[in-house]
Amino acid sequence: MRGTLRERVQSTLALFPRWLARLGVVDREMGEEIFDLAVPVIVTGGLRTLLRTVDFFMVSLALGSAAVAALQFGFQYSLVALGLGLALASGTISIVSRFTGADDPERTNLALKQSLWLTLLVATPLGVVGWVWAEPLIDVLTDDPRVIALGAVYLKLLMVSVPFHFWTIVSSRALAGVGDTRTPMYIRMSSLPTNTAVNAALIFGLGPFPRLGIAGAAIGTTISNVLQAVLFTAAFLSGRFGIELSLSGPQFDLSIIREIIRVSLPLSGTRLGGIGARFPFLFVLGALGTEVVAAYAIGRRIVTVVRMPAYGYATASSALVGQAIGDGDEATAETYGWQTVRIALATELLLGAAVALGARELALLFSAENVSLTVGFIYVFAAAIAGFSVSRTLQGALRGAGDTRVPFYATMVGNYLIRLPIALLALPTGVAVSAFGYSVAPGFGLGLPAIVVAILADVYVRAAINWARYRSNRWKAIGRAGVARARAGAD
Repeated sequence: MRGTLRERVQSTLALFPRWLARLGVVDREMGEEIFDLAVPVIVTGGLRTLLRTVDFFMVSLALGSAAVAALQFGFQYSLVALGLGLALASGTISIVSRFTGADDPERTNLALKQSLWLTLLVATPLGVVGWVWAEPLIDVLTDDPRVIALGAVYLKLLMVSVPFHFWTIVSSRALAGVGDTRTPMYIRMSSLPTNTAVNAALIFGLGPFPRLGIAGAAIGTTISNVLQAVLFTAAFLSGRFGIELSLSGPQFDLSIIREIIRVSLPLSGTRLGGIGARFPFLFVLGALGTEVVAAYAIGRRIVTVVRMPAYGYATASSALVGQAIGDGDEATAETYGWQTVRIALATELLLGAAVALGARELALLFSAENVSLTVGFIYVFAAAIAGFSVSRTLQGALRGAGDTRVPFYATMVGNYLIRLPIALLALPTGVAVSAFGYSVAPGFGLGLPAIVVAILADVYVRAAINWARYRSNRWKAIGRAGVARARAGAD
């Protein structure tokens, strides 16, 4: 019965790329292959994002706007660790997919082991920093004492699980690199009920459980992250999923480590650059009021759920482009990238329209204290969804070839030359911003209109830069050179 239901769901979903093929949007064979790889990632990421959205919903219902703002600030710091984890995972999928395309399972397995050691090396110190300095970190972003106290509690507990979350991200991308996106979906979905149940029980104090409020949200997420890491490790040790983690044999291979780091470093800059820019951006929002921060947080969280297909398509693009590069077929690699952009845009435009149409109902569902302000932010993020889709998907294609520098430049330009300078104009006149011993008052009192322009301009500038880079075809030579370097250690 279960198998029949799964087959029905799969056959129903497969109608989407076939429909797009009939309209001439995508090639049917490639579209189905891309969609088949992307759907498990989309489902997993969508459920995970939905879970975070439910956290915001529960906290909003239980504690109000101050707690939602605290959750946003605490979650923002956890994104620093998440950004580094995703960068390392991107280096992993890049090299694993290329070794898979070159039919070299021994070095594919060795690449996974290198990623494990790099995960422990990078993630553990981050967890310690978040635990020890949680309150001062939140204090940087707001002067509201209740928000600081709640945000520090959330951040401190959440950072305990950073090494486990790091390994989960890397593991899922490693499996995607060998063409398996379903196993990560099953593993990550298996922990979601636990996360939801623990969160609900501890946030509201259901049954015999204490009412822990925002701390309950962090504890539920931590338990979920640990469970996922254990399941991924067990899967790799079993050797039954196309890639194996063996604790015996060679432990280190400098040629593979160097290639993972070479790909990951610009991506680390990309992630951290984007995340770093959000802190002053949140400062600007905070200066406009806690209610603005809460509306922004709810609006962004709602639209993030429907942006998840772009992440799934980016993962599929990385795997397929990387495998084609490893196989020496650059023409097919290029075609996969463009085909993925087409299907991603078609998906996201439909979802963006749907969420915009239901914006008011969604804001009311989240018990937003300022419904009209929350609806406005939903509209803004929905309007940015096409640019986000193009930027993210092409970044995935470039990542598959090991070309990660230009996406880094795109992030820096979008955030620091576009978003922040425009956002600062929103500050009330006379509000001072201090850095490196200097203090300036950049605000023109433009308020929310400047915030809207900043968000949209940032997204579409990044999309244009990544588009131009992929169209240049310079990434092909980078892919060839990366395969040669990574294989050098086997000679």
